[in-house]
Order: sequence, then C-alpha cells, then structure tokens
Amino acid sequence: MIQAVSPASQIDRALRQCRESALHLEMRDGYMLDDPDYDAWQTGHRFDPDDRSSWWRPWLQNIVDAVERGVAVRRARIVSEPISSYIHYEYDITFPNVRVGEDVRWLPRRHATDLLLPGNDFWLFDHETLLVNHFNGNGDWIDVEPVTDQDVIDRCASAFEAVWQRAIPHGDYKPAV
Repeated sequence: MIQAVSPASQIDRALRQCRESALHLEMRDGYMLDDPDYDAWQTGHRFDPDDRSSWWRPWLQNIVDAVERGVAVRRARIVSEPISSYIHYEYDITFPNVRVGEDVRWLPRRHATDLLLPGNDFWLFDHETLLVNHFNGNGDWIDVEPVTDQDVIDRCASAFEAVWQRAIPHGDYKPAV
C-alpha cells in the first residue's frame, strides 16, 4: 500500500534540506477557518510572548534549524484591508516566527495591482524546489504540487521579489482593521 505524503511533511522535508533560501508567498485572506487555534483566538485566547510554552510548536524548530544553517527564511503576505479576522489572527501569532529568525513582510493588496502574481501560494527553496499550495474555496489545504519547470520557478521567484520590495516588515506593519 502506498502512503500519501502530507502537504506539511513535504514542506518540512524541503525546509530541512534547503541550503540558502526559503521563500513563502501567501495571498489568501483566510486559511483553514476551522482550525482550533483560530477558534481559540476568536474567543480571546492569546499567546504570551514571555511564555515560550504558550506559543512554541515543532514547525518553529524547523525554522531555527534552517536559520542556523544560514538559510534566509522569508515570508510575504498579500492582504486585503481592512484585514479579515483570520489575517488579524495571523498577524497576532506571527511574533514567534519572527523571534526564531523568519523575516515576515506584509503587502496591502491595493499596492499589488500592477504586479504579475501566480495564481497560488507557494514555497520556493534554493530557487530550485517549488511547492505550490492548493486550497479549496474555504481555505482548507488540499495538497502541495511540486513544480520542476524552471520557467515557472523563475517567474515565481520574480513575483516574490517584487512583492518583497514593496512589502512592509512585520514590526512596522500596522494593519487596517
């Protein structure tokens, strides 16, 4: 029996193997809206920045390990403003990513109109491993599609860099709610 590899494990593996760069472009205003952590946030639960045990999760160790290897981990988020409740949640829970070495920036969607962007979110590792994320209309993660076409990889890298140049660093971004 062949066992399917989960989307998260494909990304985890690529991050563990990358040597120089990990780029993540996110363009949706909501993901996995039935996530228990999101539900808890909506009812008032907040992570305590001073209590690492309140926000630590295994994914963060992958970021720490990559950064220690010299990998530049960058995430750019294109968001509608005023931001959705889900993006407000993401904004509130981004501080752990930044603390462990991920560089996160935000680009209000109105500033992206003239950019040529791919149709889907993606991860790009070392400018050679492109993993395209597919979600359903409700933001549930369906799968990850590995793309090997170098032209597509180059276009996604270019799109990411165009967003990155305009995006606002997490510490400076003040979302319109």
